[in-house]
Amino acid sequence: MTKILFICHGNICRSPMAEFMFKEIVKETGGSGDFLIESAAVSTEEIGNSLHPGARAKLEEMGIPWRHRQARQVRQEDYQKYDYLIVMDSWNLTKLRQIIASDPEEKIYKLLDFTNTKKGQDIADPWYTGNFDATYSDIDRGCRGLLAMVNKTKNQ
Repeated sequence: MTKILFICHGNICRSPMAEFMFKEIVKETGGSGDFLIESAAVSTEEIGNSLHPGARAKLEEMGIPWRHRQARQVRQEDYQKYDYLIVMDSWNLTKLRQIIASDPEEKIYKLLDFTNTKKGQDIADPWYTGNFDATYSDIDRGCRGLLAMVNKTKNQ
């Protein structure tokens, strides 16, 4: 089983969008039993809150099922639990490394690292931009690239 934790600032926009989008992409390809997919925050600001209304609306518009959930902060022990810890931007990466301390198994990536055209770039935070369309597009591109990489790794 491949265990993936998507991580953003507050765990109400980008990381839960990635969680639900990745679950749907995996389901479409018939591999949902092979994955544990969750999300978390690097901050404590939104702990306990559910999805941002804009994130919910975009997921619904695109036909992506979601469920009510409570934002949580990433914990140091998550490093051992998950195979991949996927952040949305450089600031999340910096904060995650403060929580995790080190990455000896090289499990930490930015989501757009799995794309050909946006490698290394950040996914804009729609909390600030209000642009859930652009965020959705980048997350979709990153999730599809991540799944392709995981499947390739499994088949080696």
